[in-house]
Amino acid sequence: MTLEEELKEIAKITNGFKPMEHLTNSLEKELTEKELEDLAFRLYGSEIYQIRMVAVFLFGKRASKNHEVLNFLKKNVSKDDNWRVQEILGMAFDHFCKEIGYEEALVTIKEWLIFENSNTRRAVSEGVRIWTNRPYFKDNPESAIRLLATLRNDDSEYVRKSCGNALRDISKKYPEKIMEELSLWQGSKEELQIKKIIFKNKHLGRFLNNNKKD
Repeated sequence: MTLEEELKEIAKITNGFKPMEHLTNSLEKELTEKELEDLAFRLYGSEIYQIRMVAVFLFGKRASKNHEVLNFLKKNVSKDDNWRVQEILGMAFDHFCKEIGYEEALVTIKEWLIFENSNTRRAVSEGVRIWTNRPYFKDNPESAIRLLATLRNDDSEYVRKSCGNALRDISKKYPEKIMEELSLWQGSKEELQIKKIIFKNKHLGRFLNNNKKD
């Protein structure tokens, strides 16, 4: 099957991302780095969101080796109006972090977390989940919590929900560290929304009950 034929099949897929990811992995084995990048930019120009998903997967493969590609993800792909493409943006960002190492990626993570586009910020909080299952953050959960906490008053509800879900994930293993962080919050309506998401974790509820003073 030719690439064009494969892309036609990809365009028919309405649920999931595995076929797009599988095609990307196959292309990575067949093409040179330059060919991979050229193809990614060409495919991203498509009006078909499924093909743009393939392109973003390809960008993720190249982002750790080409800063221009990483910047394109940050500034351009984040403007894509299809939510499925935004999900792949998060995955592409996580692949970048994995490739260079999560500790080495801290500078970039911080830059993306304060970028003006809400999809860029969400790509970090959502893409790196579950944060404390990742190298570096697994040994430094406080670092993950502090980074996510920068989103606690984010203008975007979409981002705040992602932040809350990510912190809720962490609270399953580190309830005491999450409570320490929450104790520092000032109680804005944005922070309250995130707290409500976090407290949906039954493990955290049990932790609180077990630590109540008589």
